[in-house]
Amino acid sequence: MAVNKAAYSELNHFLSEKNTTLVAVSKTKPVSDIQGLYDLGQRDFGENYVQEITEKQPLLPQDIRWHFIGHLQTNKVKYIAPFVYMIHGIDSLKLLKEVNKQALKCNRVIPVLLQLHIAKEETKFGLDENELNEVLHHAGELKNIVIKGLMGMASFTSDEAEVRTEFKYLNSIYNKINAHLTTHYLPLTTLSMGMSGDYKMAIEEGSNMVRIGSLLFGARS
Repeated sequence: MAVNKAAYSELNHFLSEKNTTLVAVSKTKPVSDIQGLYDLGQRDFGENYVQEITEKQPLLPQDIRWHFIGHLQTNKVKYIAPFVYMIHGIDSLKLLKEVNKQALKCNRVIPVLLQLHIAKEETKFGLDENELNEVLHHAGELKNIVIKGLMGMASFTSDEAEVRTEFKYLNSIYNKINAHLTTHYLPLTTLSMGMSGDYKMAIEEGSNMVRIGSLLFGARS
């Protein structure tokens, strides 16, 4: 399926009114589909796999803002550090230090989001609150990353009350951090939560960045 132009137009209008950034999730989608959405004005694209994002990046316009939204292994950071716009899903201090190291090699400062574990499923990655505080404690020592905010993935469930509770929890952590910042932290500005099925609820609960794929590109290949 090619890009759904009508859905993109409607979604873009809605998110603009909400001051919410759209990251178009283009994993498994061909370069032609990404180019099609780019031609409609989209600039932020999210990929989950290092091999895929490094293959697509040289083939597409250089002003695309590439977001790495998948689980990132430390030994793969070096492949995306030269060009990635933002790394979502930082789930350990070790990974954050590696991003800082590779950014330094590229003479870059890379924006990142810290991933909190908010879902009930054990399979989801992310920091707990104590680990988050440890990462923030050490973040001031790392000069080639900037922590822009938090991200989280809600449980894969039809129970809307559960999902809303998880979004509320992440928003409360985000607000708590911003209320207790010490001098070397920048205020967090990005709260990334919500996907195709729950983005409206996520925005109601404070999200200002959503990751949407199937609404724009159709079901995954």
